Amino acid sequence: MNPFEMVVAIVAITAIASVVRAKYGVVRRGKGEDFIQRGPDPEAERLRAEVKALKDRVAVLERLATDGSTALEREFEKLRDRD
Repeated sequence: MNPFEMVVAIVAITAIASVVRAKYGVVRRGKGEDFIQRGPDPEAERLRAEVKALKDRVAVLERLATDGSTALEREFEKLRDRD
């Protein structure tokens, strides 16, 4: 193995090791390595709940657009009470 091939092999091994460490959540801090526990992200959960609420509202509005006028008035009252 010539020196060029050895350098390429070392760079490839280092790159692969970095990808594996990132995938499993290993972070270097100081002289040691720590694992980062990946749990549910509260911001992501909040956004999921908000999207679900918006989808529910859109479903109600779609239903309102296709119903008769008396049903429309009742649904508007339900929506006013919800907020």
